[in-house]
Amino acid sequence: MRTFEIKEDFLLDGKPIKLISGAIHYFRMTPAQWTDSLYNLKALGANTVETYIPWNLHEPREGVYDFEGMKDICAFVKQAQALGLMVILRPSVYICAEWEFGGLPAWLLNEPMRLRSTDPRFMAKVRNYFQVLLPKLVPLQITHGGPVIMMQVENEYGSYGMEKAYLRQTKELMEECGIDVPLFTSDGAWEEVLDAGTLIEDDVFVTGNFGSRSKENAAVMKEFMAKHGKNWPIMCMEYWDGWFNRWGEPIIKRDGQDLANEVKEMLAVGSLNLYMFHGGTNFGFSNGCSARGALDLPQVSSYDYDALLTEAGEPTDKYYQVQKAIKEACPEVWQAKPRTKQLAALGTFPIENSVSLLAIKDQLMAPQENMYPLTMEAASTGYGYLLYSVQLKNYHRENKLKVVEASDRLHIFTDGQLQAIQYQETLGEELLIQGAPDKETIELDVLVENLGRVNYGFKLNGPTQAKGIRGGIMQDIHFHQGYRHYPLTLSAEQLQAIDYQAGKNPTHPSFYQTTFTLIEVGDTFIDCRGYGKGVVIVNGINLGRYWQRGPVHSLYCPKEFLKKGSNEVVVFETDGVEIKELVFCDQPVVE
Repeated sequence: MRTFEIKEDFLLDGKPIKLISGAIHYFRMTPAQWTDSLYNLKALGANTVETYIPWNLHEPREGVYDFEGMKDICAFVKQAQALGLMVILRPSVYICAEWEFGGLPAWLLNEPMRLRSTDPRFMAKVRNYFQVLLPKLVPLQITHGGPVIMMQVENEYGSYGMEKAYLRQTKELMEECGIDVPLFTSDGAWEEVLDAGTLIEDDVFVTGNFGSRSKENAAVMKEFMAKHGKNWPIMCMEYWDGWFNRWGEPIIKRDGQDLANEVKEMLAVGSLNLYMFHGGTNFGFSNGCSARGALDLPQVSSYDYDALLTEAGEPTDKYYQVQKAIKEACPEVWQAKPRTKQLAALGTFPIENSVSLLAIKDQLMAPQENMYPLTMEAASTGYGYLLYSVQLKNYHRENKLKVVEASDRLHIFTDGQLQAIQYQETLGEELLIQGAPDKETIELDVLVENLGRVNYGFKLNGPTQAKGIRGGIMQDIHFHQGYRHYPLTLSAEQLQAIDYQAGKNPTHPSFYQTTFTLIEVGDTFIDCRGYGKGVVIVNGINLGRYWQRGPVHSLYCPKEFLKKGSNEVVVFETDGVEIKELVFCDQPVVE
């Protein structure tokens, strides 16, 4: 049986080893892509792969667990082992990772509790999850013949809280569930967060997260360890080689040679995990959100990250620059030529059918009725869209309308006419409406989109994490009573229920559908220039969001989502742009 220990050095089978690792998130790519991505990591000169494990991915509804397909963490780990890679797992309940809610399940918001704390209500949910997840990981540990050498207790907790009892309870729960490889925490490399976020006093290994000034950051970590009587090796658990992107902001790039120089410096003082090696994609509604003051700033669906491999898995110039730097720093490492892939421009196909959401809302699902508005978490899974429909009294005069306390983005219709799109600074603005002279009521429809929950910082526990309408709808000075709720998760069942003959209205949020035949399939991108805002669903799989504000104007579609023969694509467009064609291209479209 092989052994892994942390003393003055990392010791594999009793011999010192430098960990050269890269982050590959199994859940951001198809299983068919894992092998090439892992091979290219090894070809870089790495000996280890690291991945987070998102709680909300594996327990999408309380007590309902899913470890199939892209969620099969065990299969991913076994593939890494087959290639001779060691594995670092980060199963902490919070992962950040620019992932929806930092990996926390939205259903936690249905009960009052303090997240990431010893609150018994929270820890009871953690226990239930860990008692399902961790036994699956036990046989994958190096102590049981597997490749897993370390596991994370918590992630950047020092930038959030300072409750050591919470960290300790989490550590003890992991051990109770059979985890016996070395445990670690990861935090920024400055004393304040290291003091708050580590369990060094309990012999839990300390790692840092940074992407430059390696010697300086390593010195801070070494000093912190020495203060606590430790002479551990230095490990940067997230050596940031690029960065993520947000809607409406320029693409962020990092110079490859600058990174290569920094990697050499880091390897001179310790071990590192390149974050990200291969970023992948935030498929569906899985993207996270940043917070800046009062504003929530959602991230794009592409998680390209300007990493060493592109979103599609193609080696970049940065890959070769870092590969050379690793060889110069560690001449003994094995390296090889990486595998490349050919992206496909599969053609242009006309849209065949379309229908207004407002025309088919009652066909898609039976509405949930309630006296007052329910949040997304209370009404559904907590992701995607929620349509609220109410009957307002027609006073036959101009009157005021206000949606109170809502997140994230609203389309407000009266009698089928768009009154406003509200987002960020315009949320809650008062509108003036007037009903038709021959009607006694006004049909009000409010479509609310969850653009992604904050994944880091002070807003993690904030009120805007609850999506939908939290306060209510006011007509003049009165809160309205009586709401019909239509959750739009865009599930296979909902898509199959769409009647495209029910009525078109391009000014409404609408579904656009087409079928087409492919003789061959390949990795490709869908060009969304000319679209407004929405999502694209290929053969029932939600590729993610597009938005005309950019900076990304395409959606990545792995070949595994396509079929030789007949394929179906559905576009859900919310912003009144009539979609006329579907274009597959062989490159991402970015500003």
